[in-house]
Amino acid sequence: MEWGTVLGGLAAGLLIAVVTAPVGVSGAVFLLPVQVSVFAVPSPAVTPTNLLYNVVAGPGALLRYRRTGALRGALVRQLVLGTLPGVVLGAVVRVFAVPGPGVFRLLVASLLLPLGVWLVARTLRPARRPAGSGSLPRPRTVTGLALVVGVIGGIYGIGGGSLLGPVLVGRGVPVARVAPAALAATFATSVVGAATYALLSLAGSDDIAPHWLLGLSCGAGGLIGGYLGARLAPRLPDRALRLLLGTLAASVGALYATGTLG
Repeated sequence: MEWGTVLGGLAAGLLIAVVTAPVGVSGAVFLLPVQVSVFAVPSPAVTPTNLLYNVVAGPGALLRYRRTGALRGALVRQLVLGTLPGVVLGAVVRVFAVPGPGVFRLLVASLLLPLGVWLVARTLRPARRPAGSGSLPRPRTVTGLALVVGVIGGIYGIGGGSLLGPVLVGRGVPVARVAPAALAATFATSVVGAATYALLSLAGSDDIAPHWLLGLSCGAGGLIGGYLGARLAPRLPDRALRLLLGTLAASVGALYATGTLG
């Protein structure tokens, strides 16, 4: 049974990360339904397990982006500074205010379904922008947005980058600029979020602690897949990747909304 968990986690983490890393998404957003439906991880342990996955998998893609110099710039700092305090607050809310699986499924559906539909719509019919558009919002706006997304990421266990990335790309910021910053924010907040859940588990139920074997196995697969995805990013069609991510997000959200998963 343990070998099945290890091999299944490795495969799931690798496949997900290869597809999602090129656009700045760690893959944890798609790992959650695999945890719930395939490995039967209880709620709320799915959230810290997702964060553990991000901690282990994150350095793969970040190493590749660092070698190309893509991690330099103000955007990385703005996203990290906003999401770090948010993920701590989100973890507390997740444990003490949103512990029930029914509420959690509703939250997942409300996040993924509209996000996926929005991504597909934006990709198929990109909005027309006047000259000079596509630049970053003001630093305070970016940091404030990162704070809100950090809270959501702490509740959901996705680190926040998978929500920040689509929002910024939707505003016209190039994927090549957003992806490394979103992954850096995801990694930093996941480290803090996982530590927060570990501390909260000392005073609460064992279900608050991550599923260590599964999280580490998925993370190992994501470590390899993230590096490969970041390496392949310049060669992959951006439009196809956005459509794939949007379709996956909308599909998983719809399944949660109908109660098929979890």
